[in-house]
Amino acid sequence: MVDKPGGMTSHDVVARLRKITGERSIGHLGTLDPMATGVLPLLLGKYTRLAQYFSSAEKSYCGTMRFGFSTDTYDSEGKADGPDVRPVLTLDQVRAAAGRFHGETEQMPPPYSAKKISGKPAYKLAREGKPVELKTAKVRIAKFEITGLEGAEASFTMSISAGGYVRSIAHELGRDLGCGAHLNSLRRTRAGEFTLDQAHTLEELELLAGDAEALEAKCVHPRCILPEMPAVTGDAQALGRLRNGAQANLPDFSQAPLVKVFAGQRELTGIAMRVAGTLFQPVVVMG
Repeated sequence: MVDKPGGMTSHDVVARLRKITGERSIGHLGTLDPMATGVLPLLLGKYTRLAQYFSSAEKSYCGTMRFGFSTDTYDSEGKADGPDVRPVLTLDQVRAAAGRFHGETEQMPPPYSAKKISGKPAYKLAREGKPVELKTAKVRIAKFEITGLEGAEASFTMSISAGGYVRSIAHELGRDLGCGAHLNSLRRTRAGEFTLDQAHTLEELELLAGDAEALEAKCVHPRCILPEMPAVTGDAQALGRLRNGAQANLPDFSQAPLVKVFAGQRELTGIAMRVAGTLFQPVVVMG
């Protein structure tokens, strides 16, 4: 897991990690905008087959919003939509306005986003000056706290469901306050089960390039990923059947619908679905 620096796209991080690890098959779990920093979980090699199980992970952030004008991208990298009105706001005013952004809500994605319109990313249409007709999407905001206000800049923390845009919340908050606003800085502190204290900088990982064992030690232990699924160690016969797509009995009595199947302590061989009792059917085979 990488602590993404500002100024890089998530794709740039993937490209750097390919050079560091020598692994061609790498995918990230949830794009971070270039200006954003923080937790960027990545799946390497056979682990990319697990991407489907991380798609609904909630994300947590801290950052700042700048009041006074909005931008076309809803963040500080965009073009101002008008002059800076230099608003005079109080912390209580901003907190009161932020109060409506809790629970489930319909959110309009930014025009400069990766949302697809007839198969084409919205940001490409926006850059070409073409109309961007996006649809609202339902998001859940579990937490949105304004932690401080200095002049026209408010600091905040937030937890939001997968697919939600913090930029859109900044834009809407500025609109509600009648002065415009945009996202000024953003740091992702958590992505599902992954947190900042597990993340490593690219510079730290580059020092380990070519040392496969040291790089593996920097990865989250396979038994710790997808914690909602019990970890089960299969015997040779069960593993052989599961690897060939057949059902097999596994020593798990948790009644969980899905389990992670291991050969030994670290080798994750796949995900299996409970059929009945201790009988399981493989749904993802990793080797």
